[in-house]
Amino acid sequence: MPKIPESLKVRAKNIFLVPLFSFSLAFAFLCLFLRDPSMASLVLLYLSQWRLPRSFFFIPTTLALATSLLILFYISTTSNLFPHHPPLPNLSSFAPHLYPFQSQRSLPPNSAPNGNYDNNNEVFHDTHIFVQDYKEMKRSFKIYVYPHRKDDPFANALLPVDFEPAGNYASESYFKKVLMESHFITNDPTQAQLFFLPFSIARLRHDPRVGVGGIQDFIRDYMFNISHKYEYWNRTGGADHFYVACHSIGRSAMEKATQVKFNAIQLVCSSSYFLSGYIAHKDACLPQIWPRKQDPPNLLSSNRTKLAFFAGGINSPVRERLLQVWRNDSEIFVNFGRLKTSYADALLGSMFCLHVKGFEVNTARIADSLYYGCVPVIIANYYDLPFADILNWKSFSVVVATLDIPLLKNILKGIRSDEYMRLRNNVFKVRNQFQWHLSPIDYDAFHMVMYELWLRRSFSTASLSTFEHSKSTNFFL
Repeated sequence: MPKIPESLKVRAKNIFLVPLFSFSLAFAFLCLFLRDPSMASLVLLYLSQWRLPRSFFFIPTTLALATSLLILFYISTTSNLFPHHPPLPNLSSFAPHLYPFQSQRSLPPNSAPNGNYDNNNEVFHDTHIFVQDYKEMKRSFKIYVYPHRKDDPFANALLPVDFEPAGNYASESYFKKVLMESHFITNDPTQAQLFFLPFSIARLRHDPRVGVGGIQDFIRDYMFNISHKYEYWNRTGGADHFYVACHSIGRSAMEKATQVKFNAIQLVCSSSYFLSGYIAHKDACLPQIWPRKQDPPNLLSSNRTKLAFFAGGINSPVRERLLQVWRNDSEIFVNFGRLKTSYADALLGSMFCLHVKGFEVNTARIADSLYYGCVPVIIANYYDLPFADILNWKSFSVVVATLDIPLLKNILKGIRSDEYMRLRNNVFKVRNQFQWHLSPIDYDAFHMVMYELWLRRSFSTASLSTFEHSKSTNFFL
């Protein structure tokens, strides 16, 4: 067998190495160009000074470049691998550009995705339609609650509390207590548009007979009994039923009663698009509200000298990032320990108050911000905001993608003072929608939640096949 000359081996090796090197170089250059065009231009100028034989790079480089362009074109049209930020806002004035949804980060203020302009002076999407529907809801909406006696062993979790709810997860108990005393309740199930499953996740969580570890079994057994004792669940497969939960444990509570999760309306505080168990438009967000009485002093006259304020525990990567970037800033006050001033004074003294995702997307900080007249800044991706199909969140809040935490100050200082005043004036218009009352008043949190349920009453239908299947199949074992 003839011996292969060494020069041919070197050339054969180059046939594979040169295209590979050229492809890598071209791909790296294009990535650099997408990230920083000016730096890429400098690299190109430097490479142009090299004196290499044209035949060494021309053909493989051309092929590699063409291939790279095709690959990058495909990637750029199918993913967000190469995100880029819009130019920084004007820092000469002191109010924020509004980016109410992550998908609209680069849009100018008041701009819609189609290039049209939204009216962000109105706090409701359509005030006329809302008012007319609200009147009809108050007149005709009826809910049937599965009855339980006071001597029921779990009356503490199935009946309303006999005290005024308080604390971080009070929304769940407040809603049930007010609902049970309202004119929306009917004792005739044939007149009901929806059926309420009255178990309380918060109460079961603290019940030593159940606890966190036993909630799934309790819900499974409860639904088994309901579906066998009454005909209403099986009639629609549970599509006209709903339950309420504010603690995040409510999300996993339905794991052994999956028909509740996928068919019933889930009225929950942990309303994240990112969670597979939460189905937007079927389910609804229950606002997490720490109940407070009366208005705080100096609400209108408070001197708001801080640009932004946040206080809370470090229990998520988002908050860790916020702390890393802004912990020593003189205008954005980020506190993860004991406050030197009262929480109320800190909110009253800030122009913007940050709601930052922790364990879940929801906290009571949005309601806190509104209560103290502070414009909420929401840093929680995928949050299905309370009453989002009713309220125009662009008109009274700022939503910042977690990726843009380093740009937070630029965003908040980037628009005119009149825009800030519009935001703040609208904050006062929506405060009532985020307050609970034992004796409910029009357009308060209770009535807004009822309106959300009323909107979903038309979806509470199921096919005949579902009905027949549910009669022959036990979904709660």
